[in-house]
Amino acid sequence: MSLVPSLTEAVAVSAPGALVGVTDWCTHPADLGGAVRVGGTKNPDVAAVAALRPDLVIANEEENREPDLAALRAAGLDVLVTEIRTLDQALAELARVLGACGVRDRPRWLDEAEAAWAAVEPCEPPRTAVVPIWRRPWMVLGRDTFAGDLLARLGVRNLYGDHPERYPRVPLEELNAASPDLVVLPDEPYRFTPDDGPEAFPGATAALVDGRHLTWYGPSLVSAPRSLAAALRAAHR
Repeated sequence: MSLVPSLTEAVAVSAPGALVGVTDWCTHPADLGGAVRVGGTKNPDVAAVAALRPDLVIANEEENREPDLAALRAAGLDVLVTEIRTLDQALAELARVLGACGVRDRPRWLDEAEAAWAAVEPCEPPRTAVVPIWRRPWMVLGRDTFAGDLLARLGVRNLYGDHPERYPRVPLEELNAASPDLVVLPDEPYRFTPDDGPEAFPGATAALVDGRHLTWYGPSLVSAPRSLAAALRAAHR
């Protein structure tokens, strides 16, 4: 069973029928067969997970809470916890997860994702950006994040990439004072839209991007570089 939407998609397309349970946020692929919904990533129903008796529970150190994972282990379940903070880590962890789920042959989409990102050419000239992920209060990408690594490969430097925190709360006035070339606004976890986000940054160009392509690690990595690069180019017009 999977407690991580990205990994749910990876397992579902590579080992159809293997998943007995998923979270309420697991939206891809659309058809997950008979997989039971067991709550959110941060508040799974531990008893419901245990009742499914999965051979393996797939989790992530950022997406899921340690107390829930400890409770699952205490219930006698095998829990595989991934750590994904860079693209290279994502590709390695995806291979590990799929191997643990009994996928013997490396799936074609994983090779395609690796090739797609290897072919990326960073934008010229390089751009600086702030990357909000929430408002009320404003939160942005900080150090050591998967999304930040993807943007760096596309030629976009996160101005808060050296912040001590990974997802710092930063006042809007400070974000604007940083004078970024771009404000990158994903549509998840907060759903930034043309009418909700860009207006807060009158001095910068806003790039609205697909949050799944920026933050998910799985089959979406194949199309992510093309999608993100197109959104960044469009923001420069």
